[in-house]
Amino acid sequence: MHEYRKDPSEDCGRDFIYTFDAIGTKWEIETTKPLESRLQERIHKRIEHFDVTYSRFRSDSLVSRIAAAPDGGSFEFPPDSIALFSLYDRLYALSEGAVDPLVGRDLELLGYDQKYSFKQTTHLEKIKAEPEKRASWPKDIVREGTLLITHRPLLIDVGAAGKGYLVDIVSGMLKEAGFTDFIVDGSGDLVHSGEPAVLIGLEHPFDPQLVMGVANLKNSALCASAVNRRTWGEGLHHVLNAQTRVPVQDVVATWAIAADALTADGLATALFFTSGKQLAKEFRFSFVRMFRDGRAEYSRNFDGELFS
Repeated sequence: MHEYRKDPSEDCGRDFIYTFDAIGTKWEIETTKPLESRLQERIHKRIEHFDVTYSRFRSDSLVSRIAAAPDGGSFEFPPDSIALFSLYDRLYALSEGAVDPLVGRDLELLGYDQKYSFKQTTHLEKIKAEPEKRASWPKDIVREGTLLITHRPLLIDVGAAGKGYLVDIVSGMLKEAGFTDFIVDGSGDLVHSGEPAVLIGLEHPFDPQLVMGVANLKNSALCASAVNRRTWGEGLHHVLNAQTRVPVQDVVATWAIAADALTADGLATALFFTSGKQLAKEFRFSFVRMFRDGRAEYSRNFDGELFS
């Protein structure tokens, strides 16, 4: 679905909003002038190229080919994989293995599979019986530039940072086309460029009709994650600790602000398992995270306000 509409508000100058569906979610691009049809086409082709590479929900993707290779093999990824997989290297180390793109098989066993069956298998029993079979990013993957080498079937899931990276890619295309004032919103992962700053509401994870605070965003990226977004049973959701192989329970929502959406998206995921202080050893960012008991934690450099 594609839609173009003109925003009746005149306070920011970004009067044109282009909406479309891609990678299973809704996107909005706000600009000061309409996107030409050729640029729209290039954006959709670029998203399709990304999806057919990294999506574990497509049987024709490169990721699915890796998962189906009985003895593994050598697989060539596009140049954009270097930044994406390098971020995973850093997050894996800082989170002590909790953030791992090889968590895909465990997500499938919990029901978040290619067919969206949401039918849980005997996943916990498998973990107890075969702990040594847990896939690990540094143990089971060899990378040589854009070449990825495996020795058994492995299911890669880049959900921790992939959508944010795609928001960056689309933002880069807008800048190449001469746009300087815009917002790209990939359903909660967004990049802002231009003047002035924009006020972003932080959706309350216990009530989507409410916001628990606001963030001021200017020439940077904000990414959010919450356990209520994809849930299909008691304690079952998409934020999985790759070390324990079960969904996280203590933290229910996170927001991270960084220079780019790739970093912000990855950090928003890592905050479910790792303290902001630990992540700040390698990354410059601000954050908010909310715990199941209703407590909220935020960094000193967070530019915004939380409501009591």
